[in-house]
Amino acid sequence: MLEGFKKQILKYVGHSEYRPVKLSKLAKGLGISREDYAEFKKAFEQLRQAGHIVIGERSAVELRPLRGQITGTFRANRQGFGFVSPMVSDSHGDLFIPPGDTGTAVTGDIVAAKIVKRGRRGGQMRYTGKVIEILQRGSNRIVGTLSKSKEGWLVRPEGKGYVEPVSVGDVSAKGAREKDKVVVEIVSWPTERHFGQGAIVEVLGRAGQYETEINSIIKRCQIPFEFDKQCLAEAREAAARFRGYDEKSREDITEKVVITIDPPDAKDFDDAISLEEDGDNNRVLGVHIADVSFFVGEGTALDEEAKQRGNSVYLPGRTIAMLPEVLSNGICSLQPGQKRFVKSVYTRYDDEGKVLGRRFARSVMNSAQRLTYEQADKALRGKSGEVRSEVESLLRDMERLSRIIEKRRIKDGMLHLDLPETELVMDAAGRVVDAHPADTSYPHTIIEMFMVEANEAVAGLLDSLNVTFMRRIHPEPDAMSMKELARLLRTIGFSFPKSAGRSDIQGLLESVRGTDASVAVNLLVLRSFEKAVYSPRNVGHYALASRHYCHFTSPIRRYADLLVHRLLDDYLEGKGLPKGQEQNLAEAGKHITFTEQRAEDAEEELKTVLILQMLEKHIGEELDGVVTGLANFGVFVQSKKFGIEGMISTEQLGDRWDYYPKSHCFAEEGSGATLRLGQGIKTRIVSVNLPARQLNLIPAEALSKAAAKGKGRRKEKGAKKRRRGGKYR
Repeated sequence: MLEGFKKQILKYVGHSEYRPVKLSKLAKGLGISREDYAEFKKAFEQLRQAGHIVIGERSAVELRPLRGQITGTFRANRQGFGFVSPMVSDSHGDLFIPPGDTGTAVTGDIVAAKIVKRGRRGGQMRYTGKVIEILQRGSNRIVGTLSKSKEGWLVRPEGKGYVEPVSVGDVSAKGAREKDKVVVEIVSWPTERHFGQGAIVEVLGRAGQYETEINSIIKRCQIPFEFDKQCLAEAREAAARFRGYDEKSREDITEKVVITIDPPDAKDFDDAISLEEDGDNNRVLGVHIADVSFFVGEGTALDEEAKQRGNSVYLPGRTIAMLPEVLSNGICSLQPGQKRFVKSVYTRYDDEGKVLGRRFARSVMNSAQRLTYEQADKALRGKSGEVRSEVESLLRDMERLSRIIEKRRIKDGMLHLDLPETELVMDAAGRVVDAHPADTSYPHTIIEMFMVEANEAVAGLLDSLNVTFMRRIHPEPDAMSMKELARLLRTIGFSFPKSAGRSDIQGLLESVRGTDASVAVNLLVLRSFEKAVYSPRNVGHYALASRHYCHFTSPIRRYADLLVHRLLDDYLEGKGLPKGQEQNLAEAGKHITFTEQRAEDAEEELKTVLILQMLEKHIGEELDGVVTGLANFGVFVQSKKFGIEGMISTEQLGDRWDYYPKSHCFAEEGSGATLRLGQGIKTRIVSVNLPARQLNLIPAEALSKAAAKGKGRRKEKGAKKRRRGGKYR
């Protein structure tokens, strides 16, 4: 509890909207009870003695002043500014570096930055920084498009990292041509007067072609791609070992009706479902997960490679697997009609979805049928097609149990964010020709509920054994973030308590479902939360309303799950469970959280590139969108169809429109018209900047008229939402 209070205090006091208050008011703001106050005060005193916080003017609590300089990792923004993330975690968070003070730093560099005081705001000192030294370059390679200019041959970098063009010399050495995508090694870094100098080390192909674009993102994100010979040899040996293994040591469930449900293009089937009744007519859910730890031994070359990769990467049209294909798409994958080794989690439920008991086993199974989500949905709607009768019966039982579990979890406080995903339609050459909303039919929820239940079951078991393990954690949002969320929601017409609980958030999300405001409100809620990460810290999973949680159900594609499988092996074999692994697991957790984010970024970037390539051919056409962000330089609008975000710059809005930060809106002088988050808007495509991943838009109709219409609708809907939300408080 003491460490938890420390983290709460530092996060609250370090928030940008915090105003220094006395300790008693700080405790009240954090919702500290009388019973916990003594422990809270003890945590506060330890932070003060360690120099993290100080008692300032009028006995108010604030962060210790920043002095001198900090060392950290720099990340650049194309607007000219940047941030430095301190090497040693600091309550002040990332340091803002204004335009003109970034020096020659590029994203990924380790830099020293001088602290600059910018005066007090709201009673708290504000700081910026100035890069004074590059201590270590993050990477000496960039990926970009080759072009010819009056300055000579230049490579214009892609993405959000390195910003300035790089001058290259002899392009003929690698056979590069104008408009080729190339990898450049930096020879000399840029100065205030001169471009950086580099040499082309690899030609990826013609810009705009699918293979070129995907390879450029793989190179730029530094995603491991090829497996070395030792890894491939170990994978083949593991597959051969399976064929000669004695199955008698495992439970034989090959006669059970067990099925898999996955996307149509999936090949790594790592989870399967069975559902039966016991002698007391209680439902017994079986979640059967590929037994990857049988094939991948700890400390092997295969294990080390999987650890470094962290996870599989799913890009549009290509998968970069964590394990070699002979395992991921072969002997580990729960293919229909094939015997496969699994770990089974059996959970017994009563009629209300309450857990009556759990059992764990190592099994050998045989999938009765492989279904896609679409096939499962059609079967549930009475269009069974090729679905076998016993499988259709199983599906109906699965749906009934899933709805019971979902109802119970919602009652417990589970939150469901509705952030629609876009599915791309591609031609044979890998070009995007269209897009549509991704399938969200109920079979997706069935599998989600069952996987969450299995993950929770394994985490609960490991907790009961008092063992340190890799958890999937999602901390509870801090009080200051909830206060800021309430403020932003008020600017778009929603009444929301400053100290909101789960039911308030559930009511809010339900009230916007299916409206224009849905995307913006869901994004605001998401941004008010911390990101879920991998860590041995026992803080639970807030969004799932789960006290014990880990990832267990996808060991083919996630290294975190493989770590958990090995602990379950030790338990099932009656071995002593390892102790004192917290430091190692903490480091591993940071790494696989990074690789997870890297994979998400690569997928999102490739989707953006492919959509922008298509939209380049539709300049001047209209896009229906929703306002998802506002800043002093423009309005961010998300396309309803393509899910991509574009921007209307302040120049395009015109001189009569001004940004009001406190109200978080743009308003037109004289007319009273406004632009706010969640507002629907018709836009027109002006231009596409592929290297910067930017879509530039203008309003498709007079904003005074459009905004006034939107304003009226928002008021009417806002009034209804306030009434509906009230019952949840």
